[in-house]
Order: sequence, then structure tokens, then C-alpha cells
Amino acid sequence: MNCLVVAATVIELTPFLEKYRNGKGLPVTIDIDVLVTGIGLTATTYSLTRQLQVKRPDIILQAGVSGCFDTTIPLGSVLAINQETIADQSVIELDQLKTLFNLKLVPQNQYPFSKGWLVNKSEVLKKVKLKKVKGVSVNEITTSKQKVNFYKNTFNPVVESMEGAALHYVCLMEKIPFLQIRSVSNYIAERNKKNWNMKESITNLNNELITLLHTL
Repeated sequence: MNCLVVAATVIELTPFLEKYRNGKGLPVTIDIDVLVTGIGLTATTYSLTRQLQVKRPDIILQAGVSGCFDTTIPLGSVLAINQETIADQSVIELDQLKTLFNLKLVPQNQYPFSKGWLVNKSEVLKKVKLKKVKGVSVNEITTSKQKVNFYKNTFNPVVESMEGAALHYVCLMEKIPFLQIRSVSNYIAERNKKNWNMKESITNLNNELITLLHTL
């Protein structure tokens, strides 16, 4: 089996990469490649698509930190994303957020979308014991309470990232099994980084990634 591990930045994969470089602590039965895409939907879509032209993996695992809309979920928690959409591919009209699907610009069931969502139906997601939640991807990190309310009312998401929807879109289009896992580093709209928990989030994320690789 060939597995492609994807992340936006090196720092999010640092503990995993240390094991990857010295060849210790990772399963020997899996051929693992690593792709650092860069931050954002555009960079991720391009990097991932370009990589698939070079080598088509059997499965793709995306790992990264994220913001969280649900303050009852402890910082450092690792979650699996079962469906994604692009939250800010939208317009605010009459004090309501309307998506491309609401505006009838794109049919909500036009593949790879299902009712406006990019849904992961792969077997690997079903086997994961992590809590499965909705995610939204954005081009602009959410900092305003107004946008938080718009996104909650429209999508009811748990996590926010800048790359998840790109993974879902590309993998669904290419029909490659995939899984996105996210650790919660901060709560959405909390810009005081003293309250963030980046260190523990990265540690927990990488521990779960390595555990997951051993179960494939």
C-alpha cells in the first residue's frame, strides 16, 4: 500500500517527520510519501493535483491543526472530518449568508458535492475511532463574531481550516480514498495566541497520525 501524508506546513508534521527520517516507529508494510502543500485552498489543490500526476497513492491522509467553533471540545483534541465545504465561497445578502448553492449558481448535488457538502464515504473513515465532525474551509481566517454566527447558522460546523475542502474535492474527483484529521489549537475568533495550545495540538495530531498509519 502506498500512502500519501499531506499537510499545509512542515511544523504541523514535525514529530512525524522525525520518525519518517530515521525510519523508526512507522509501519514497514506501508510505502509512505509526504507532501507539504503550502497554506490555503489554492496551494493545496495545485500541489495535490500535481503530485497525483507523478504518483497515484492508494490512500491520502491529511493532518493539520484547526480552529474550533465548539468551545466544549478541549484544545488539543483530534477529530476526523466527515464532510467539508467552502464557507466563504458565498455572499452576505439581506443580513443572511448565501452560498453558491443557495444562489442557484451551482447545483447542490453536482458531483463531487452532495447537498452542498464534500462528503467522505471511504472505508478508512468508518474504521477511525476519532470523533467525526463537520468542517469548513476558508480563504480568510474567521475573526469576527458576525461571521462566526453566519457560519454556525448556515453550516453548523465544528472545525475551520484553510485546506480541508481542497483535499475532499480532489480526492472525490479522483476517486482516491482519503481521511482528514484535525487537532484543535484554538477557538474561532480567539486572536489572543496566549490562549492557543499549538504545542499539545501538534503532539496529539502526530500521535494520532502515527497510530492511524499502523491500522491501515
